[in-house]
Amino acid sequence: MGKLVFVYIIVISFYFNKSYANDTLLNLNIEQTIPGSFTNCYVDNLGNIYLISATNQIKKLNSNLDSVAVFNDIKHFGTIDFIDVSNPLKILVFYKAFSTITILDRFLSKKQTIDLRAINIQQAACIAQGYDNTIWVYDELDASIKKIDDFGKLLTTSTSFRMLFDEAILPTNIIDKDGLLYLYSKNFGWLIFDYYGALKTKVMEKNWSDVQVINKTLFGHNHQELLWLQPTLPLLHKRHFNINLKDVQKLIQSNGYFYTLTSKGVTIYSY
Repeated sequence: MGKLVFVYIIVISFYFNKSYANDTLLNLNIEQTIPGSFTNCYVDNLGNIYLISATNQIKKLNSNLDSVAVFNDIKHFGTIDFIDVSNPLKILVFYKAFSTITILDRFLSKKQTIDLRAINIQQAACIAQGYDNTIWVYDELDASIKKIDDFGKLLTTSTSFRMLFDEAILPTNIIDKDGLLYLYSKNFGWLIFDYYGALKTKVMEKNWSDVQVINKTLFGHNHQELLWLQPTLPLLHKRHFNINLKDVQKLIQSNGYFYTLTSKGVTIYSY
């Protein structure tokens, strides 16, 4: 798997850089479609797709698009704001309005529920799976990053962002990847920390959507173009698609494919 991921990164980097140099479109070809009305979708590193319905049901499809699991506990916490599928064996379901995280196993069976308010995290803005089986939480009220375990025990707290930055930072994403912790704020850009909370790098690229980190390369889009850069060489690359991103509610890059969510369903593209 590691060799395949490495080869994928080399190929995608070559293709993107070649496209940039030749000023050509990034051509996507439809491989498969999943018709339906979904509010969100996610893809893990095994190619499993997680679809969220308007009633907050989660349906898991395998890479062959066969339905393999369903999470139907939709009455307790209302709207699902985010799910973290970076570890296919441990799925995090985040309910922002209730400051609650539900932990599911690979069959989407409930293992644990964490009430963040019980540890005085009243306004959790975003969460992420930690590399060491912990959970990162950005506490908007304290303006700090906190690490907790699966039972809700508070392990560490970063320095308040109010002491680090002159302006208010409003993170929408936390990503634990490649030995670093990435925060993205549309009003500020990227903030990259080590695991001890020390700020390593700032990348002032605002208003990106559907941000991802792949092999220490930052990806996103602006509803017109794919955007990417490496923090060590902060040259912003842009590439237009041969599809209309204005109709796309979400764009995911995973496993050598692009996945788009629209009002009609999910489409899987090769490139």
